[in-house]
Amino acid sequence: MGHAAVRPFLKWAGNKFRIIDRVRAKLPAGKRLVEPFTGSGAVFLNTSYDEYLLCDSNRDLIELYTILRNEGGHFIEEARRYFDGRHNNEASYYELREEFNLSRSHEKRATLFIYLNRHGYNGLCRYNAKGRFNVPFGRYKRPYFPESELNAFHQKAQRAEFMLADFAQTLNTTRHGDVVYCDPPYVPLSSSSNFTSYAAGGFSMEQQQQLADLARQSAERGIPVVISNHNTELTRRIYRNAGGKSGRAFSVQRYISCNGAKRNCASEILVLFS
Repeated sequence: MGHAAVRPFLKWAGNKFRIIDRVRAKLPAGKRLVEPFTGSGAVFLNTSYDEYLLCDSNRDLIELYTILRNEGGHFIEEARRYFDGRHNNEASYYELREEFNLSRSHEKRATLFIYLNRHGYNGLCRYNAKGRFNVPFGRYKRPYFPESELNAFHQKAQRAEFMLADFAQTLNTTRHGDVVYCDPPYVPLSSSSNFTSYAAGGFSMEQQQQLADLARQSAERGIPVVISNHNTELTRRIYRNAGGKSGRAFSVQRYISCNGAKRNCASEILVLFS
């Protein structure tokens, strides 16, 4: 696939856009790609399976994707209204963030989710213990409205089914002909770098192990699973049962820190259970 990579419309921590060629090279052929941790959808957007089952435990994300798939242009026009410059100030941001947290309308929350993603600090997606979105104002000069990216997602999403589910539920719905790509919240490289709790409740070491076990069981049923993560002693240990050639580590520039000098290289691993 030599064509230019398609960018997701959301800013997202750990977005796979930068390593998309590596991920693509690792994914086996199949009829349907299943993603238990869809995130920004970078892998979905840059692969060519006949069908997709895209899951995530973040309800706002799944509802946004479902509405965008179904409504396309009408929804994109609604979202654009928040990008005319009048809402790019602290007072408006906190007012709209509160409106988002109180709203029961799926459509309203979906349009505001795009606004918050592009106007909030560092494009983070974070909730407090009560499930309220709590990312502070980002202070960007002129936040970009991702119109062409939204349109590209809408077009491609006609081949996709979106489901609110955790990784265990998702892996239990797979069938023959599926290929699974898992991009779980990464194992922290250090205790201070733990920015992974984007869904209320974080992601524990037990869950990392459970995911590896489910991947092995899935491979035994004939459904290959690719997992990406940080290359650490822990991940090398829990993925050692991956069949065939296990993952090769590679270095990736990580951009989650706002301080450019601190954006150091982290080593990542991609393993195939088959």
